Amino acid sequence: MSDQTQADNQQPERLLSEHAHKNRAMWQATSDSYEERHAASLAGQNAMAWGLWRIPEAELRIFGEVAGKDILELGCGAARWSIELARLGARPVGLDLSSRQLQHARRLMSEAGVDFPLIEASAEDVPLPDASFDIVFCDWGAMTFCDPQRTVPQAARLLRPGGLFAFSTATPIEFLCLDVATDRLADRLMNDYFGMKRLEWENEVNFQLPYGEWLRLFRRSGFVVEDLIETRPSENATTSYLDASEMAWARRWPMENIWKLCKEP
Repeated sequence: MSDQTQADNQQPERLLSEHAHKNRAMWQATSDSYEERHAASLAGQNAMAWGLWRIPEAELRIFGEVAGKDILELGCGAARWSIELARLGARPVGLDLSSRQLQHARRLMSEAGVDFPLIEASAEDVPLPDASFDIVFCDWGAMTFCDPQRTVPQAARLLRPGGLFAFSTATPIEFLCLDVATDRLADRLMNDYFGMKRLEWENEVNFQLPYGEWLRLFRRSGFVVEDLIETRPSENATTSYLDASEMAWARRWPMENIWKLCKEP
């Protein structure tokens, strides 16, 4: 993949959507504080782990063998996942819309002694060739902040036949119970299920679809669903992302899920 990309490519401004501009501004402003708050929970053995509860990839085995594979991480942030994949012999590429996030990635890559391309671009319009990757994945990141009607076809375009697309994100159930006014989870339905697409705050836009819409989108894009993992925190689980009441909510209802998809041969 290294002969097809240049490190730190930047996508032209004209290709960015309105919500991408808003989300990028948010990440530019909060990247340092995010790193300070969550670095400890994302580092070490948690670097190659999924979701809010940092469930190890070694336990879930979503990827399988990664050595020698071309892997694209959408919304890579500080690229901890990709750094670990490089250590295992994969050929990763990290993509993120925030230049500040990629600065953290460069620092950690240097500290780890690994090197791979970093692309500054939106996952809605990836400036890379068709059929370039064996695996495309996202641990929350871009699949939370980008329109899936654009990102899912992009992932299909970028994957080789039989390739894997895996991503963790919030569940439609979490979306239904989220009170935008208070940014808190309720124990009742707060938002409409039919027609759900986006929730918007002053500085941020998130995306979500009903389950049926997800399935139809996957099929239109040429994917077969292999698994849907609805994660649940154990009684002794900890996370830097949620408080005690939110953790209690997540033990009753699925807050996040991991989609595992295969591109049709």
